[in-house]
Amino acid sequence: MTAHPDQLDANVALWNGDRLYRENIPGRLGVKTDEAAALTTAVMLSIGVPLASGDLISKITVMVGATAAGTPVNQWAALYTPGGVLMTQSVDGTNTAIPATTPLTFVLAAPQLIPAAGIYYAGVMVKATTVPSLMAQNTGLAWGAILTGQAIRAQTSGSALTGTAPATIASPTTVAKVPYVVLS
Repeated sequence: MTAHPDQLDANVALWNGDRLYRENIPGRLGVKTDEAAALTTAVMLSIGVPLASGDLISKITVMVGATAAGTPVNQWAALYTPGGVLMTQSVDGTNTAIPATTPLTFVLAAPQLIPAAGIYYAGVMVKATTVPSLMAQNTGLAWGAILTGQAIRAQTSGSALTGTAPATIASPTTVAKVPYVVLS
């Protein structure tokens, strides 16, 4: 497999077992810290990820930090268009354990062929007595768009969410903690 032109490492196929993937923060670049407050119970966190036309996305993965989920009730991930419209979501993982320091992978209900290049959003929601921490970059400020048309890196939306992803990303709030996410 040849490395995708947008991936920085020419040896990406060797590093990743010949699998194409997309990430919001190049995995070997930048400092990521264990962010306990990245998730809020029953609220969706959506993270912008650059995708290219023709990418086929079937999984969304985040890296859990040192805090495991306590008594999870609902958990899912969803893929949204650059305009914030739901494309597909994973099944609800309900009370499946979310251990610390492990990848948390959600398989989407249907693989999505990306029609056009853009910043798509990977939404993640966990409803639990204690939400897991996520490995993230903390920008220090909840940056919104600085330039007209600029995409948001991470944002929260919704409340009291359970087993179904919202049809749209409505009334989002930009956040400072940008979790590392991989789409494959």
